Amino acid sequence: MVTLTESAVTKVKDLLTDKADDIALRVFIKSGGCSGFSYGMALDRAKDDDRIFVENGVTIVIDSNSLNYLGGAEIDYVDSMMGAGFKINNPNAASTCGCGSSFRTSNDGGKPGSCSV
Repeated sequence: MVTLTESAVTKVKDLLTDKADDIALRVFIKSGGCSGFSYGMALDRAKDDDRIFVENGVTIVIDSNSLNYLGGAEIDYVDSMMGAGFKINNPNAASTCGCGSSFRTSNDGGKPGSCSV
């Protein structure tokens, strides 16, 4: 399961304003980034093989492969003087890179690439 903080819920609901009722927050993992895996998010419709979670009125969809790396993760939205954006606190990440959007697990390092994801 993936959870959202209160600030992430507020931001996602804001992003979903004026979108169709079946649009959800898609969270996914792809190979690449400095450490091996990169996080991704999009507004999307659920697909047949997705796991669907509802967190404080926000529907989250995650494909089964990505869920292997995201189980127990918390998504936060941070707005500070250094910038604003989503931050994923992932208990499965054994290490992360300096950009904060790339990670590796203790079992699977992924395929490192450029940090510009």
